[in-house]
Amino acid sequence: MPDNADSHGRYQSLRELGSRAHQLRAATRAADHFMAQGVEADRDTGSWLMNTAVTLAAEVAADVDGLARSLKEAPVDAAFAQAVQSLRVRSHQLHAAARAADHFLDQEAHEDRDTGSWLMATARTLAERLAHEIDDGASLLKRTPGDSVIDANDAALVRRVGAATAPLRGAA
Repeated sequence: MPDNADSHGRYQSLRELGSRAHQLRAATRAADHFMAQGVEADRDTGSWLMNTAVTLAAEVAADVDGLARSLKEAPVDAAFAQAVQSLRVRSHQLHAAARAADHFLDQEAHEDRDTGSWLMATARTLAERLAHEIDDGASLLKRTPGDSVIDANDAALVRRVGAATAPLRGAA
């Protein structure tokens, strides 16, 4: 079992990755918004934001790869190692979707731009999932066995409570 210092270091690494994943999520969301506008200057802004998202996605994927490599060198909880592997897959999917969206959005043909828009929406969804999964992983690391204190800033808990308390469709 890893010691507390290792756990704290991994927690800090995940928090930093989470911060960048949220920046990436914001960039894909903003790109999606600007690309939907009718003004050419707004679409240019959307294209620039998508290009920025590609760079951020590459950096996040490289950082997750680095974290995965570091886990091979030290004893670690199997559940955490599996979570990092899942993050690794998601980060590479996101990078590929962002690159493809950026490529197709720069094309002149309407069909290519439609494909780019679909890929941008896919990248946005993947960015949201990656950010949430990193938050969930960091939340798990922060908790200690027997820790029963509820943290109001725990993103995973906030999402679970929100989902559990969401009004049902058709309810009066």
